[in-house]
Amino acid sequence: MRNPCVYIVANRRNGTLYIGVTSDLPKRAFEHREGLVDEFSKKYACRLLVWYEAHETMIQAITREKQIKAGSRARKITLIEQLNPEWTDLYDTLI
Repeated sequence: MRNPCVYIVANRRNGTLYIGVTSDLPKRAFEHREGLVDEFSKKYACRLLVWYEAHETMIQAITREKQIKAGSRARKITLIEQLNPEWTDLYDTLI
């Protein structure tokens, strides 16, 4: 799975959310899981991959990331719960 993706990691259900974009989701999710990503996601222990969306190009992924970040917290939670109502870690579905 090597294509542009927007993703959300969380520290727990309804907890702190981190929204990012990457071209290698399995690698990036692993880095979050292991606490290897500095700054915000490491500080708040955002390690659970709870949502992601693949795109054809990085430009599309970045545009979508900005759209999601600009939305309300309620919209972000709705987005997660439409795909993953139990907030389970989706990392194992990637490998």
